[in-house]
Amino acid sequence: MGSIDRPDVRRPENVTPLPVTVEEFEAARPRLLSAAHRMLGSAQDAQDAVQTAWLRAATAPASPPVDNPSAWLTTVTARVCLDELRARRRRNEAPLFADAVPAGELAADEAFLRTEDVSRALMVLLSRLTPPQRVAFVLHDLFSLPFDRVAEVLGGTVAGARQHASRARRRLGPAQETPGRTGAPGGPDPRIVGAFLTAARTGDTRRMLQLLAPDCVRDADAALLPPGGRTTVTGAAGIAAETAHFRDRIAAVCALGAAGRPLYVIAPGGHPLATLEIGTAGGRVTRITLRSARADGRFAEVRGYGTG
Repeated sequence: MGSIDRPDVRRPENVTPLPVTVEEFEAARPRLLSAAHRMLGSAQDAQDAVQTAWLRAATAPASPPVDNPSAWLTTVTARVCLDELRARRRRNEAPLFADAVPAGELAADEAFLRTEDVSRALMVLLSRLTPPQRVAFVLHDLFSLPFDRVAEVLGGTVAGARQHASRARRRLGPAQETPGRTGAPGGPDPRIVGAFLTAARTGDTRRMLQLLAPDCVRDADAALLPPGGRTTVTGAAGIAAETAHFRDRIAAVCALGAAGRPLYVIAPGGHPLATLEIGTAGGRVTRITLRSARADGRFAEVRGYGTG
């Protein structure tokens, strides 16, 4: 987990008995981290939230032991996460774009995604929800907490909790075929796009040259390129060489959709960096367009969460 430290679970001195034991907290900790990560979108913030939840539990007034320690701790952790999400909203913070996340934290988030096999696309989409929607969806739809518990976290009614989760599902859109597996009339050939992305992820320059049209054009925002990088590159050889150099970015691609058309988002650690469109004709890739996720207005219109 990179630089992320293990929470300190030592109890403060001279406190009353806990509703849960240290051992129960340790047993629940992996689930708490998973839930907090999906609510906050950051492995470091998830660790902080779980640590804060433990401190709240450790300093709480005396109470009888709870029947379900994992559910109780999940509720406490979720309240901490909701407070953080609301604070971000009050500060008018944008979703955590990759270019605003320190490199060490970005690497930790990427490691968390891969270790836990988290859907990169879903993490991108969760950032578009309001705090109550995100918490309700994560707790109920992803972690199977009943709506009475969700309502307790949100400080509202069961009906209100259901409504927040329902609105989250509508904003996320129905689960649908991943763009690239099905084709739309006049759209890019999904087989060619899929083959090119596979070759790009592995740095297979020879295969990329087979798939790129000789006069293919790569167009990119200057902000996505190293200093002095060309915003436009023409020719299969130049594009293949450049793509092989940036294959770590291709490894962070997830498939979404905008206005019924394929759209890919480069999202290291689940944080949007750029949108990627690939055009095809005659069985080859003819155009590759890269736009900053911050500047691409269509990014807010993504619907459906496939793989990646």
